[in-house]
Amino acid sequence: MFIGKKILVGVTGGIAAYKAAEVISRLRKQHAEVHVAMTKSATEFIAPLTLQSLSANPVHVELFDEPKLWNVEHISLAEYIDAVVVAPATANILTKMAIGLADDFLSTVLLATRAPIFVAPAMNHAMFHHPATQANLTILKDRGIHALGPDTGFQACGTVGDGRMSEPVEIVESLARFFGGKDWLKGKRALVTAGGTREPLDPVRYLGNRSSGRMGYAIAQALQEAGAETVLVSAPTDLATPPGVTRISVQTALEMYDAVLAHFSEVDVVVKAAAVADYRPAVQAEQKIKKDGTSRTLELVPNPDILAELGRKKTSQILVGFAAETENLLTNAQHKMQRKNVNLIVANDVTKPGAGFGSPTNIVSFLFPDGRKIDFPQISKLEVGRHLVREIACLLGVDTKE
Repeated sequence: MFIGKKILVGVTGGIAAYKAAEVISRLRKQHAEVHVAMTKSATEFIAPLTLQSLSANPVHVELFDEPKLWNVEHISLAEYIDAVVVAPATANILTKMAIGLADDFLSTVLLATRAPIFVAPAMNHAMFHHPATQANLTILKDRGIHALGPDTGFQACGTVGDGRMSEPVEIVESLARFFGGKDWLKGKRALVTAGGTREPLDPVRYLGNRSSGRMGYAIAQALQEAGAETVLVSAPTDLATPPGVTRISVQTALEMYDAVLAHFSEVDVVVKAAAVADYRPAVQAEQKIKKDGTSRTLELVPNPDILAELGRKKTSQILVGFAAETENLLTNAQHKMQRKNVNLIVANDVTKPGAGFGSPTNIVSFLFPDGRKIDFPQISKLEVGRHLVREIACLLGVDTKE
């Protein structure tokens, strides 16, 4: 995707600046011509010499330095590049971009270029959710700037939440997707379920599972990238809704059942990536259950099987299921595929490192009713989603040949 492409990587002053080295390295390995512009504060986190060595090009920091390549260097570079990716993109640079402030080399290039701009936000969870930051992101998205992430997890300040910079592999894959320009599902409508449902025991406690929602959110993003009008029915999660995706938030399996069935007749594709509780408490206590030192027996009743119901009701829809297993992966997945009447099932062993709940990566196999099987190595969940989109497009009769 990157042969002949000239990419400017902008690096700003956040702890995630060290990840820019991997972004540059991955782009170079895929034959991109990489240039680097750093803010002065970014040089406090990573040395320009490191990024110069990785990019094989001079690193730009000061606006009024002696030109390295051209006379009016920031303008010439702005016109020369095919895309800019700012990674990490701090709250400060997002503010500059939103108001059009150009007071250093990077912000001047960002104002002067007409190339596509991508930003990978990276900041403290509270800073990311501040109304000013959210307003700036809305302004930038309205101008056509692409936001990549942020991700969710442990942050350098010790908090946990969204605001982490997306992983370099995901950033490079997003750029590759952009340059690939695939719109296989344009005009199609898709529905994705994600996250783990919660079944209340009382007003305080619930039965749940370990699903983070990452896989479903990645699939929703991949479907949206491919042109599908995408609805995401999501159980509770801290993940940010992918740009352009319509999110319906639910809590319980019954709520998810109602939301999915309400939209099923309107869509062409359904991907059931959510971890839906198989059972719920027979009785939900109206008040918090108090500890009294005695044993308790919890009666559970079955929840409706959403995937099986869709398999019974489907007409022309493509139905994709997931089989997250801990043993007998292929046998269990194949049985599920047959019972649920799906067009494709994604099987993964959640006990494998790099494939379990909460991981940014997955190790999966695609199984088809005709006996075909496609195995994938450990790749990002977004890349899994993009491979899945290709297979869905093929099932819809779309020519996906390069």
